[in-house]
Amino acid sequence: MAISLYDHQIEAIKKMKNGCILVGGVGTGKSRTALAYYYIFVCQGKMKVNGKGSTSPMREPRDLYIITTAKKRDSLEWDEEVSWFNTTNVKVTIDSWNNIKKYTNVYGAFFIFDEQRVVGYGAWTKAFLNIARKNKWVLLSATPGDTWSDYIPVFIANGFYKNKTEFTRQHCVFSRFAKYPKIEQYIDQGILIRHRNDILVTMEFERQTVPHRIMVPCEYDKLLYRTVWRDRWDPYDKCPIEETGKLFYLLRKVVNSDKSRERAVIDICGEHKKVIVFYNYTYELVILRELFKELGFTIGEWNGEVHSDVPSGDCWAYLVQYSAGCEGWNCITTDTIIFYSQSYSYRMTAQAEGRIDRLNTTFKDLYYYKLRSRAPIDLAIYKALGQKKNFNERSFVGR
Repeated sequence: MAISLYDHQIEAIKKMKNGCILVGGVGTGKSRTALAYYYIFVCQGKMKVNGKGSTSPMREPRDLYIITTAKKRDSLEWDEEVSWFNTTNVKVTIDSWNNIKKYTNVYGAFFIFDEQRVVGYGAWTKAFLNIARKNKWVLLSATPGDTWSDYIPVFIANGFYKNKTEFTRQHCVFSRFAKYPKIEQYIDQGILIRHRNDILVTMEFERQTVPHRIMVPCEYDKLLYRTVWRDRWDPYDKCPIEETGKLFYLLRKVVNSDKSRERAVIDICGEHKKVIVFYNYTYELVILRELFKELGFTIGEWNGEVHSDVPSGDCWAYLVQYSAGCEGWNCITTDTIIFYSQSYSYRMTAQAEGRIDRLNTTFKDLYYYKLRSRAPIDLAIYKALGQKKNFNERSFVGR
């Protein structure tokens, strides 16, 4: 058995250990790196790497469980990676995070937690902690955490703290004036930095691709925007706006449905005939469907209802909803992504960009067209993402 690995993957494998987080940008090969670590260090097997070394079966085989996104499970992406390794004598289970509670009674296996979802303290995190106590495991992540609270579950799983209460007692100062528990600051951060450094294994990788992020200016109806924001009036259904969620939905509808966005897409498609387009809302999908139908493009979709493959041919558009398809698939047949509207999530945006930035892409230059107006809501989202933060509606209303 021979396997091909890049230098950055080999170096990462040497540093990995039980309970670590393998950190690498989207498309850096974390899946194959984790499987190689499982085969060589966890199960004591040998294999030729890049044509060198000797081969032998695993001396201490452990059942392998891979917890990933539903899309990666259904697309058989992990099955393809596993097929490169000699796992005929082990039980391999690939399932989604939605079903993680099914495996809380497994003992003595090895778990790969892909696209890590153990932020917070919900049902998935509790199941993860249960599994971590009984098995060997690693986490794979492109964005491991923005705040120290994001690391609490992994710190507990590594035995640094008994539970969340112990962590907050030692490191968290809560605001006295907030209506809900809000961490005002963290203390003894030197200890937290040591813990983080102990478990993070970063895949140092110098990409061969060159990203070109191109801001495309668009217009918006200022009068209609003012009607929604100042008057709290729904100009579409002709009724008052009573909920914050509805307010922001309408603000974004005014901005994102402006005809200037369609014209911008048409201009981009004059140069790029194979494009992936990310959007948020159903009304955007309706606009994009009609637009690309008029342009004569073959259309594929990935959203909560339709799961079609990336189209083929000389002229196509793949319309992808952020929340449904920002991760778990890749495409090396185009060099262009159009962000028709912005996501609130920095992580989601980074994941979306990574769909075409893969190790095996044949393109050197990658183009990311980001449509944005001068509307206050668009500027505020853009500012938050530029600071690698998520946009917060409550903060925008209270400013």
